[in-house]
Amino acid sequence: MFKQRDAFFDNAKYLAIVLVAIGHAWEPLKGDSRILEAAYTVVYAFHMPAFIIISGYFSRSFDFRPDRLKRLITGVAVPYVIFETAYPLFKRWVDHAPHQEVSLLDPWYLTWFLCALFVWRLTTPIWQAVRHPLPLAIGVAMLATVSPEIGDDLDLQRVLQFLPYFVLGLCLRPEHFRRVRRREMRILSVPVFATALAVAWWAVPGLNPAWLYHRDAAQELNAPWWSGPVMVLVLFGCSLLLTACFYAWVPGRRMWFTTLGAGTLCGYLLHGFVVKAGVYKGWFDHAWLHSALGEILVTVLAAATVTLLCTPPVRRVFRFALEPKMEWAFRGHPGQGFRERGNDGPDASGNESRDEAKDGVKVSA
Repeated sequence: MFKQRDAFFDNAKYLAIVLVAIGHAWEPLKGDSRILEAAYTVVYAFHMPAFIIISGYFSRSFDFRPDRLKRLITGVAVPYVIFETAYPLFKRWVDHAPHQEVSLLDPWYLTWFLCALFVWRLTTPIWQAVRHPLPLAIGVAMLATVSPEIGDDLDLQRVLQFLPYFVLGLCLRPEHFRRVRRREMRILSVPVFATALAVAWWAVPGLNPAWLYHRDAAQELNAPWWSGPVMVLVLFGCSLLLTACFYAWVPGRRMWFTTLGAGTLCGYLLHGFVVKAGVYKGWFDHAWLHSALGEILVTVLAAATVTLLCTPPVRRVFRFALEPKMEWAFRGHPGQGFRERGNDGPDASGNESRDEAKDGVKVSA
């Protein structure tokens, strides 16, 4: 028997993925507007941490049981292979780039999140076994920022630098989310966000936005080595504060978009094709899009597009790539069997789900 999905987590995932899409749509425009660049900085400070924390929270039950390993492979590894192949081929076709290589070792654009989620989830039993998992994960992230020799394979810098948010999710309990959703937290979040926007507006001329992407060591950003660990701590604190404020305003009741929370992985992976097509085809080069009204229009279109891509009909069309059953590839497990989407393990975006109405509550970028 399945429990009712928790509307709060579905709402949070949908709203977070909308912010991800809006941030990607703002990127080609932000250089012409200091206000837009400030908003972009604030959004990028918390939108992926908010999604990753939820992914960690719903990975708490992960172990190496066969049915859970199967879901990890079919819900994370297989979509990674498919989309890591599809994005470069899409660039070849749309951008007329015949020399664009396909490499499963170098995550391209949005696929880094699937690679990271696969690694994070495999290490879940380790973080649940150690005595102080969060400080240890932060230490790993700090060491990564001073280790440029890690290289770009599997985007390990991002895997390691975003790791603390996933581990934090593993450590959280339902009461922690209830605390940040209290009325006083909603009230306090307003001046916090206003202050964050003001600080971002002041800081953007001298701020390297690459720090927000967590994909480079300090030395690769032409910064002194010690700045890497410092920025890990500063950004972790800022991201947690803004994420808590974001959660405070997420509705806890069912809304018109609640069911879309089960399709966030679909919206996440597919909206990248729309954004990249716009970049390749020069859609963002039109001068009127760089005006205030144009920026508003792009924002609305990005939100509408990712909303459409999260809908059940789109999910059904792309289920072969995002949620393949692949019964032919796995042996049965005597006495237990494989359950495709049960109430005992998270799906690809970090939720326990069985379509839109089952237990649990489907994430980066």
